[in-house]
Amino acid sequence: MGRVRAGFVKRQAEMLMKLYSSRFTAKFKDNKELVSGVAEVPTKKLRNLIAGYITKKRKKHDQ
Repeated sequence: MGRVRAGFVKRQAEMLMKLYSSRFTAKFKDNKELVSGVAEVPTKKLRNLIAGYITKKRKKHDQ
């Protein structure tokens, strides 16, 4: 079984993907830097959770 993500992470990621969909890629490192630049995220862990969720969505979408 996989890990359940918090609703806040999903909502933030969906909002960012709506606004900046063309700038996100399937690479976690690039997405992490972009999330830091465009969103006010209070902690590193939360930033990584959001970037990881976006990366997962982009990889699934690109297949």
